[in-house]
Amino acid sequence: MSNLIEALQIFLKYGDPIRPTHCSHDELLVCTSPTLVSDEDKSRLKELGFFPCDSDDCFKSYRFGSC
Repeated sequence: MSNLIEALQIFLKYGDPIRPTHCSHDELLVCTSPTLVSDEDKSRLKELGFFPCDSDDCFKSYRFGSC
């Protein structure tokens, strides 16, 4: 749980949207554009299990998502 909380705190630095997440089959999506996130934070997010989506408008994790 601590890795998820750390990742969400990083995302919070880049905005506080009303609907920040979306979950689909085995994916947790966080609605933060990778273009806004620093390279240092992207590197840490990767270590925590979050990767930019192909559409380049969010991050996704297979580690924390399930529905």
